[in-house]
Amino acid sequence: MGKNTVKAADVRTKTEKELETRLAELRKEQFNLRFQKATGQLANTARVTHVRKEIAKIMTVVGERSRSATAKTKKK
Repeated sequence: MGKNTVKAADVRTKTEKELETRLAELRKEQFNLRFQKATGQLANTARVTHVRKEIAKIMTVVGERSRSATAKTKKK
C-alpha cells in the first residue's frame, strides 16, 4: 500500500466536521482529476482510484454513525 493510504480506523477517530471538510476536499480533487484525465494532463492515474476509495471510506463511516444514531433514538 502507498504512503498516502488512509485507514478506516483513522477515519473513525475524526469528528463529523472534520469528515465533512475532508469529503469536500476530496470531491474537489476528484473533480479536478477527472478534468485532467479528460484533457490528457493526468500524470498519476492511481490517484483517481485512491481518492475514490478514500471518499468511500468516509461515506461508510458517516453512514455507520447515521445508522447508529437512528438505532439509539428508536430504542428510547
